[in-house]
Amino acid sequence: MHAPADYEQALRDAGLRVTRPRTAVLDAVHRHPHADTETVIDATREVLGDVSHQAVYDVLRALSAAGLVRRIQPSGALARYEARVGDNHHHVVCRSCGVIADVDCAVGDIPCLTASDDHGFTIDEAEVVYWGTCPDCSASSPASSPASSPATEPSPKG
Repeated sequence: MHAPADYEQALRDAGLRVTRPRTAVLDAVHRHPHADTETVIDATREVLGDVSHQAVYDVLRALSAAGLVRRIQPSGALARYEARVGDNHHHVVCRSCGVIADVDCAVGDIPCLTASDDHGFTIDEAEVVYWGTCPDCSASSPASSPASSPATEPSPKG
């Protein structure tokens, strides 16, 4: 989905009114996977010109509620938004630079939805976050290793 007509149809299918801010924000999230809100705002402003922070926040909330985007927030990191929805994938986060990548479930369709004890809950989603060091950060500091360096909070990187 990368054409305005596709975004408009997705909005209609989700029962949302088609507006320029909604299509622009949806496009921004598609073009910038795992983007923080500031990145989405900047990308939206490239298309619409002046748009308020609050308008983008409101659109992101509506798109998330409608299931058109997914809000993720790894521990210690800013909230991020992605267009990959409808599957139960996970994420890997670099402890050094904060970059995030998608990770599919390790085995089968939804093995992570089978909890060892569901305590009576009907489970429909699992959130797994892997932490480590991305290839770029590993290459820039070959002397450090996860065992010898202290864990740090990821820095925002869109």
